[in-house]
Formats: sequence, structure tokens, C-alpha cells
Amino acid sequence: MIEMNVMLTSVGRRAYMVKYFKEVLGNNGKVFVCNSDDKSIAFKYADEKVISPLIYDSNYIPFLLEYCKENRIDIVISLFDIDLLMLAKHKKQFEEIGTKVIVSDPSIVEVCNDKWKTYKFLTDNDFHAPMSFLDMNEVIEKISEGKLSYPIVVKPRYGCGSISVAIAYDEEDLRYLTKKANEDIANSYLKYESSVTTDKVIYQECLKGQEYGADIINDLTGKTQNVIVRKKLAMRSGETDIAQLVDEQNIKETLVRLGKTTKHIANMDCDIFMVNGIPYILEMNARFGGGYPFSHMGGCNLPKAIVEWAKGKTVDKDTISARTGITGYKEIYITEI
Repeated sequence: MIEMNVMLTSVGRRAYMVKYFKEVLGNNGKVFVCNSDDKSIAFKYADEKVISPLIYDSNYIPFLLEYCKENRIDIVISLFDIDLLMLAKHKKQFEEIGTKVIVSDPSIVEVCNDKWKTYKFLTDNDFHAPMSFLDMNEVIEKISEGKLSYPIVVKPRYGCGSISVAIAYDEEDLRYLTKKANEDIANSYLKYESSVTTDKVIYQECLKGQEYGADIINDLTGKTQNVIVRKKLAMRSGETDIAQLVDEQNIKETLVRLGKTTKHIANMDCDIFMVNGIPYILEMNARFGGGYPFSHMGGCNLPKAIVEWAKGKTVDKDTISARTGITGYKEIYITEI
């Protein structure tokens, strides 16, 4: 058996990803994790752990390169949006030391991280997406002209994890929530990515329909292999809490086309609203998302597929497929470290 060492960066509280990869590797490799502080439950389950510099620290990439070289890391996978772009830009440096970074091209990561670029990408490629705006005054004008109506979703342009996402029901709400979003951005890690533009907040029409999540699975060459769709039944802190794996062909066909268009690497986590039978794509995340455990529960084993692809092996369709009709629930419990 070929041994394979896997490192998960910006691991945070995704302890389940550590467990998934450990199950795949067995005794034929180790799972390493890093985070910018030690307050990560994933540290408990990893074979090896290390505290890294902050992502925007000038020492971050040199630190990772040295660590990967010293520990013979074969695969690096990030679980955090901001980290993705940094790794994507330095992918070749890791390849030079024999480490494969499982990340999409920087251009696709940028599209996913920037909600305005997401909107433009989707509409330019003939996908349905909620009407989006960067100018609050334009939103007010469109509403006064009857071309748009409240409620309006107000959120950080570069946000993730539902930080400062809110709904405005009138102009007073709109102005207050815009101010609050800008303050929240300035006082959180969102300030780093947001610093590249003055338009830090995005406004979107509030769609009415059933919300779905999905995993678009591409291989390591960017070829689309499968799409797994889940119907969201409950949400908590921006993540799916309860979901059912479903066979929604309309959504699947749309996302297969999306996967072929992005040519992303490995997983792309998507949020979709079904409105009058039409799938509207809200967001794209070029990584494992909080909804992936539902796909895994249904029988999909993308960690195994990634390891096999990295070894140059072929992966059968069953490995990256999930049974439909299953409903999953996330539970909360306390673990001592």
C-alpha cells in the first residue's frame, strides 16, 4: 500500500473531516492539521497538529512549505475560504517539494469568495441567480421604480458563515443594516479580503422557495464526476442542521453544467433556491462545506476519492455517490480536550 500523509489547514471545528481522512488512510498515512490557534476540536483527533501563523501573515506560506517538507506531506486541503486563495496562488511552490494542494485555480476561488463576482459569473454563463447590487442607492431607486421590492438581503460581499447576513424590510432597515455590516466587516477577519474594494456590502433580492444544498464533485483534473443534492430542512448559524438527500434532476442537471463551467478541483459546495421549478444559485464555495457530512452519511466518500486520485488511481462512481431519501441531523455534544 502507498502511504499518504494528508494535511488539513484552517481546520477549525471540522473534526469530522479529520475522522473521514483517518478512516481512509488507516495505517497507511497520517492526518496532520493546522490552525492559527489551538482552540480547535480537530486537534484532538489528528495524528499531528501545529499552530500556524495567521493566513495573511507573510510567514504563513513559508511556514507551511517548511512543515510540509519536513513531514513529507503528500496532500494539503484547506477548509476555509480565505485560505483557499492564498494556497491557490502558491500551488506550484508546494508541487516543487512534492506536495499536492487540492485547490482550484485562483480565478475560480476569487469568483467563489467574492459574491459580486459570483453573481456576474452566474449570469454571464446563463445560470439563474438572485438580482444583486453593490450600491444601496441603486437598490432604493429600483424599489421606488417598482423593479425590485422588499425584503432585501444585506450581507458582506466577501462574507462566509453567515456573518452579518440580515434582511431589510424597509428603507430604514436597509440603511441601518448597511452600516452594521460595514462595522462587522471592519471588526472581523472579513476586513482582509474586503480591503481590496470600497464596495464591501452586497444587496440581493430575497428569493421565496425551497432551499437546497449540493456538492459538485470534480476530479483532480477538473472533470465533473457527480452532483449530490440535499434538501435543507433546518439551519443553524449559517450551516445546514437537518437535511434530506434527494433526487432533484433539475438541480442536478444545472449543477453538472456549473461544474463543467468552473472546472473546479474536488468539491464545490453550493446553495440553491428552487423558485417555481427553476434552480437559482445563491453561493458557490470551492471547498468542503458544512453540508458535506450529509453526503458522506449517504455513502459518498470524497476523502477516499481524493486520496485515490492523488495516487493516480481511478475511482468508481459508487465511491462518490449517495443514497437518496435519507434524512440527517447534526447533534451537539461536549468533548473534553
